[in-house]
Amino acid sequence: MSSPVLKHIKNHNLFQTKPFINNEFVESKSGKTFKVINPATEEVIAELPEQTPEEIDEVIKLTAEAFKTFRKTNPYDRSKMLRKLYDLMIENLDDLATIITLENGKCLTDAKGEIKYAASYFEWFSEEAKRVYGDTIQPSNPNNKIITYKQPVGAVGLLCPFNFPSAMGARKAAPAWAVGCTCILKPDGQTPLSSLALAYLAKEAGFPPGAFNVVLASVESTPMVGTKICESPSIKKVSFTGSTGVGKLLVKQSSLTLKKLSMELGGNAPIVVFDDADLDLAVEQSVASKFRSLGQTCVCANRLYVQEGVYDKFCEKFAEKVKLFKIGNGLDEGVTHGCLINTKAIEKVEDHIEDAIKKGAQVLVKGGKLPELGKHFYAPTVLKDVQQDSKVLHEETFGPLGAIAKFSTKEEVLELCNDTPYGLASYVFAQNINTIWYMSEYLEAGMVSVNTGLFTDASMPFGGIKESGFGREGSLYGIDDYTVLKSITLGNVYN
Repeated sequence: MSSPVLKHIKNHNLFQTKPFINNEFVESKSGKTFKVINPATEEVIAELPEQTPEEIDEVIKLTAEAFKTFRKTNPYDRSKMLRKLYDLMIENLDDLATIITLENGKCLTDAKGEIKYAASYFEWFSEEAKRVYGDTIQPSNPNNKIITYKQPVGAVGLLCPFNFPSAMGARKAAPAWAVGCTCILKPDGQTPLSSLALAYLAKEAGFPPGAFNVVLASVESTPMVGTKICESPSIKKVSFTGSTGVGKLLVKQSSLTLKKLSMELGGNAPIVVFDDADLDLAVEQSVASKFRSLGQTCVCANRLYVQEGVYDKFCEKFAEKVKLFKIGNGLDEGVTHGCLINTKAIEKVEDHIEDAIKKGAQVLVKGGKLPELGKHFYAPTVLKDVQQDSKVLHEETFGPLGAIAKFSTKEEVLELCNDTPYGLASYVFAQNINTIWYMSEYLEAGMVSVNTGLFTDASMPFGGIKESGFGREGSLYGIDDYTVLKSITLGNVYN
């Protein structure tokens, strides 16, 4: 199994190139393959099989069959498996992060942060596995009792994106396993290697055959796999992270079987900086939020609204920070930001920049393509005086464009922030507690982050409202999306 990946990692068992089915890496009956390319070097780092529709059907059936056994495992045993998986991820942190950088392009520092974040879900839900509670309710008939308890929903389908190839699978699989669900995971065709590495570690952690299956397909064949998973009556729940457009299609497909869904979809996150904010903190955290993974996260700040009293100073400081970035191959020492995933991502950034400038925006930092580094490298652009009718203030850029606009009052900016069909994350920087509470209360978003630009944590309910989706991942609420509530009425309990 020769690959450029092997020279960068110590534990060669983490590099796998076959589907993971029933605790084995197996051959595909398909003669077709697809290539995984390092977006920084454009080098082919792996060639994987393109699974057939019939194979996907077989894996779905197997996953559902394995649920019948896995659901009966002792919660304390599942807890130990999850904790062991956490330990294994931390032990292999450097190798797992390197695999992310090679297939995704993000810098190694960010990749290491992702592995720690991904592993934290296994640690968190190893503890929650033992704490799935129900209630006892007194009905109108005093001789009866109602008992409720939560049961695992069944076999679940996990559909994951490219931007967090390890964390998204972990965030979904951890609560599923905690309650006794089995999983079939479909990684993005551009970044499947992290999911296969997770599969190897899951087996090492003691998860039984069928508890975790990873199927493979190219970007072009992904719709086929998604349709199979969503339309199958054997899959009782689907969790998807990706665009709102694709999410709507999956909801429609899933309606045929009325299965349970979690949809973590697109965002258009605003950052709001008030005059009384700690300006240096606001600048530092706004830069961290906006340009995390070069803007390729669903909770990245997509638009920055700054109050008129500190507007000019904020713009100046923000631009200075961005100019300090070191763009390059994510494996190179000192690199702060890697590359974008593909040329399509660059095209969208350039479209938003061109549109904003045409409508009056001023260039603070002139970014652009960096062909000397490679075709997927793009230096961040920062614009000020961005007009409200600009595309960037209404569409998710998902790339390195910082768009700054001015506002006067909290009522004005609240209306601007909520003028979007999306509602995933929002950010507020202020000191006045009344302002903080007002904005937190009335911002139409599933998550509001106050005075920090990086807020995600295994203990926090992650999810959106409006067209950013529904369902929550992480926290004590994360279990609920993988369970169904059963009520049992006990009659004549006192006779």
